[in-house]
Amino acid sequence: MARPTFEELRERRLNSMSADERAEFDEALAVARLAMEVGEKVRGAREAAGLTQRDLAARMSTSQAAVARLEAGGTSATLATLHKAAAAIGMTVTVDLAPAD
Repeated sequence: MARPTFEELRERRLNSMSADERAEFDEALAVARLAMEVGEKVRGAREAAGLTQRDLAARMSTSQAAVARLEAGGTSATLATLHKAAAAIGMTVTVDLAPAD
């Protein structure tokens, strides 16, 4: 008997959720996706500036591990943290609110 794939397990779990559970799951997924997108932007800006994670961390007065978590989307960055990162790279933070899909 073949083992189920990750996608099959995922679909089974999603299909077994109540409407409330699915809404909570979708919200958590959206937050995680946003954290990853922000992290990718920070990493791209850091690399474009020719900085290492250690360089950026020193400019932000934080640890290299904290920068790595931020870039990996492992933490939801506060606006203050994003401001510190942007200033350390010589950039500014802008926020754009758009209609939901």
